[in-house]
Amino acid sequence: MLEQPDQWVEPEAGFQYLADTISVAPTHQTEKLAACGIDAGIFGEQVDPAFFIGIAIHAGIRSGISAEGNINMLQGLQMHRPPLLDEPLNVRGEILEVRVVPRGRRVHTDVWFEDEQGRRVISAVRTSLKPDLNAADKGGAGERPQPVIADPAELQLLNEYTLTPERVKAYSMEGNSIHYEQEAAEQAGFRAPLIGGGMGVHYLTAEMWRRYQPRAFSADIYFRRPIFWDESVAVGVPKGSESHWTAMAVLKQGQAVKVGTEVALRDLLPG
Repeated sequence: MLEQPDQWVEPEAGFQYLADTISVAPTHQTEKLAACGIDAGIFGEQVDPAFFIGIAIHAGIRSGISAEGNINMLQGLQMHRPPLLDEPLNVRGEILEVRVVPRGRRVHTDVWFEDEQGRRVISAVRTSLKPDLNAADKGGAGERPQPVIADPAELQLLNEYTLTPERVKAYSMEGNSIHYEQEAAEQAGFRAPLIGGGMGVHYLTAEMWRRYQPRAFSADIYFRRPIFWDESVAVGVPKGSESHWTAMAVLKQGQAVKVGTEVALRDLLPG
């Protein structure tokens, strides 16, 4: 069960997260990836780095920053070297900026994970929207970066997945209730619960490990559209990029294919 503080604090620039030490157990990775429809064997003895998106959010929760109703917008994820299952990692973090936007507050955080020698293993920089429930019908959450994928119809599809409420609940029952409660999702302005950002990124990292078994990479992850718990998705990469991927996307399948989550990849070192 996720540890929560007795009292929440409002996010403000300069707020320091409580120091902590975490590890990812093999059983946890296997269960959560199975909920996504992914075979954990792809990662061997390594941790899927997508887990650190959620772990970084939970570090904020443990420090008193509520994640309830928050929406991922942009996630920077850098793997300095592959983290290992059951490896103790020290967690540090801080809030870099809080800015008022029409729909609420835009919060920019930096969380990093170090090994026992003090060397960085994972860096996770995140921009999220903390919505004002009284402004759910308003547009505007700050500047919108340019698309990574110009035309999703031109992507080569690698794998497809069918989401269900049962699978999304199995992955997301800790933390933000917009991922598993209909009423909470509607209060936040959505038609149904949506998958957490980290859950969607698992589909991308799974393909990276199938292809490259990377030793290191940097990724700018853009959460363009909500992916609902009853949708089908596919992973795509630009055609002709077989030797070196620089972009990937989780596509919402339907009458019109749309980008749900997209990634700009840099400094990818194959294993």
